[in-house]
Amino acid sequence: MVDDLDAGRRPIVSTTHAAPGETDAALGVCPGIGLSHSPTDDSSVIGELRGEWGPVLEVWEGFAADDEIRWAGSSGGVATALALHCLEEESMAGVLHIRARPEIPYLNETVLSKDRAQLMGATGSRYAPASPCERLDLVEAAEAPCVFIGKPCDVAATSKARQSSIDLDRNLGLTIGIFCAGTPTTRGTLEMLNHMGVDPDELTSLRYRGNGWPGQAAAQGDAQTEVSKLTYDESWGKILQRHRQWRCYVCADHTGEFADIAVGDPWYREVGAGEAGQSLILVRTDRGRQILARAIEAGAITAERAEAKLLPASQPGLQRVRGSVGGRILALRLLRLPAPTYSGFPMMRTWWQVLSPRAKVRSTLGTFTRVRRRRLRHAVPVRPFSPRQLDAPTTMGSPSEDKLQT
Repeated sequence: MVDDLDAGRRPIVSTTHAAPGETDAALGVCPGIGLSHSPTDDSSVIGELRGEWGPVLEVWEGFAADDEIRWAGSSGGVATALALHCLEEESMAGVLHIRARPEIPYLNETVLSKDRAQLMGATGSRYAPASPCERLDLVEAAEAPCVFIGKPCDVAATSKARQSSIDLDRNLGLTIGIFCAGTPTTRGTLEMLNHMGVDPDELTSLRYRGNGWPGQAAAQGDAQTEVSKLTYDESWGKILQRHRQWRCYVCADHTGEFADIAVGDPWYREVGAGEAGQSLILVRTDRGRQILARAIEAGAITAERAEAKLLPASQPGLQRVRGSVGGRILALRLLRLPAPTYSGFPMMRTWWQVLSPRAKVRSTLGTFTRVRRRRLRHAVPVRPFSPRQLDAPTTMGSPSEDKLQT
């Protein structure tokens, strides 16, 4: 996996190093090709949420009981608190997740954290490309089950991968999905840093959110005496989201539908200045339900059951996205272009019932424009991005040896 400035994290597809069938195996677990929800008659699944939000057994609103974790988290710190509970009380061996790269804080790296200090060093959302699945080998080789934390696409890929790996399936003790409206490319972060007046080559620390709710983007450079900050609306709303990858525009799962537990922001009301963080918690599996119950009982999380309607009220934008994806995929198929195949995701019903007439037109006819502007009819080579501070060569061979494709 490499960082491409305008495409995000992408694989180098090797034609000289790969064993026979390796690429096909990788494509087989890729969530970008397609996802499927099996039909279920499970009476514990909340019926009114099933179509647009995937399987949900329970809806909660809560926060980390530990004030330090709650403050550092992007919303209520529930993902970190759950992970720490699993390490300390559930006898799990580690937490596979991402954090800022110490030497280049605007890039991410995947780590297996094993204690509180390591978890606290990775709190807060990272609105930059990340690929935690590239180190699932650490989970497979662990001495006990582990927690996996990732974006919905990461969790979906892990869900597919565990079906073909006995060791991975055995060692996935809990999967936590983070709500996601799309991942900006690295160029988006560089534009944000430029707006903040921070030289990327002098950057020593970068947070996108957290340290309050929703928190601010905060960047620190070597030559600065003060931290440069942007509000959440200024960073995400006006800069970062404009750099989301095309893959995110045709993703049907933005709320971690294949996770044991999914967490996000309860945006159903205005957040007051200085208000302590809250998290929306979706229990999606019986395993998730049991672990959340034990975490609440142990005092790691403070939470209250909520009505099902709190979910669509908290994330109306993601509900509209579900319908828009249906329109975009329809347009791609009309153009005879590759498109993901989703089974058990009734997107066109949402497109018809939820989207405004203008949004319906934008999701379909607007895709024709995007196809031309983004050159989606053409294969685009992966261009590994190497910041000036990082000149180490890739271990996967040179571009002349390997086939570089998006």
